[in-house]
Amino acid sequence: MPLILVIDDEVHIRTLLREMLERAGYEVMDAPDGEKGIRLYRENPADLVITDIIMPKKEGLETITDLRVEFPEVKIIAMSGGGTVGPESYLQIAEGFGALRIFAKPFKMNELLAAIQELLG
Repeated sequence: MPLILVIDDEVHIRTLLREMLERAGYEVMDAPDGEKGIRLYRENPADLVITDIIMPKKEGLETITDLRVEFPEVKIIAMSGGGTVGPESYLQIAEGFGALRIFAKPFKMNELLAAIQELLG
């Protein structure tokens, strides 16, 4: 069963993703920020990471960069609600930093599941 790490500071987003992914047959672990997410990944490398961009402590762009440096083959999906400048700017930067797929919040569950299935083969 593939393992997915969800990193998002919003508990309801983490819960929603966990429930959706577990129903789809994935094992899920989650973290409220990039610091804890990277620690979890080091302890138990996931098959895929889904990370928010705007978070306290270690935000998503820094998390993506750190994961890519330490684990170059990591598969990452980035998502953002946008903050003050809108999600498109952050998500384009996230792609440049190594996110393989990007999603603006709110996203369509079926599109996210399709991207996950595609990345995990």
